[in-house]
Amino acid sequence: MNSKTAGYLIFYGAFLIFMGLLGYLSNPEKAKTALMSGGTFGVLSILWGVLGARGVQWSQLAATVTTGLLSLVFAWRSTKSWQAVSEGKSEKLFAAILITVMLVGSVLMLLCLLQARKPTEAETPTDTNS
Repeated sequence: MNSKTAGYLIFYGAFLIFMGLLGYLSNPEKAKTALMSGGTFGVLSILWGVLGARGVQWSQLAATVTTGLLSLVFAWRSTKSWQAVSEGKSEKLFAAILITVMLVGSVLMLLCLLQARKPTEAETPTDTNS
């Protein structure tokens, strides 16, 4: 993993922690899972970024799988939240926006990770038999 992608992962992890904290602060009695999941996956993403910056090869695969799964969960959760809002549950609006922002951030991070997996021209083997 290149250092730029590793840096993005560390930023993404901090983003997840911050968003989980925002979710919790919006409704401390019902949103404890937002704090726990944001914290857990935020720390994992930071860990993948640190390991990637140190050259640990499998960290990129771990980050891609983790971020891909989070994207799926956020897509499902945001869909359910927006359905609740459309059914007149206006108290779900903040959660719907928050989860959608987390979905967008996760998809962008996933695209970055997938792009980083493609070999650069310098890494692509050349045909010496020509």
